Amino acid sequence: MDTLKNMAGYQLQWRELSLQLLPEKAIYINEFRSILIADPHFGKAAHFRKAGIPVSEKLHIGDLMTIQRLIQKYNPEHLYFLGDLFHSDWNIAWNDLETFADYHPETNFHLIKGNHDILPEEVYRSDIWQVHTERLNLGQMILSHEPLANIPPEKINLCGHIHPGISLYGTARQKLTLPCFFVSSNQIILPAFGRFTGLYTMKCGKNDNAYVIAEKKVIPVNFHD
Repeated sequence: MDTLKNMAGYQLQWRELSLQLLPEKAIYINEFRSILIADPHFGKAAHFRKAGIPVSEKLHIGDLMTIQRLIQKYNPEHLYFLGDLFHSDWNIAWNDLETFADYHPETNFHLIKGNHDILPEEVYRSDIWQVHTERLNLGQMILSHEPLANIPPEKINLCGHIHPGISLYGTARQKLTLPCFFVSSNQIILPAFGRFTGLYTMKCGKNDNAYVIAEKKVIPVNFHD
């Protein structure tokens, strides 16, 4: 893939398709006027509080405010959640999420369901959500929650689920693990959007590249020199 640095992140060129990797841990695709976000895990804080673990709802409010800024900046026609929109069982945080989405009628909200999206079907029956139970074809792209194997060569898979991160090492055994966009020849694994999520440390092969998110920038990491 070809890359082009810009003020709002990195632009990847896959054949005729331009994908803008954003420091907000999202992808913007101008051709489709679409924003892609993976693994926000809204409702997870309330899920932990229900179990007696004090976690502030401010984590999710901050994530909603980030989406708000993205919508204001890019005015997308579509916003695709690549799975794990909501963390497991229903709690009151779902109402906040629906209120937020309802506040943006100009944007179509899509969910490609992930393993944590286990809410009853009737919960999604409002006019707010367009729910896709399996992968979704969009032009040259295949949108899915989990990374796909055996991707057709004429397609690129954009997905989440893994919560990819890259470990960087400094002197004196210093180690820092950062979220990243993990890019293979025809697959991009998005970083987990939610603040209340973990990281899985990826290993880069010869055909892989990583773009870490640090200090509100998207920075390529060179593993191949």
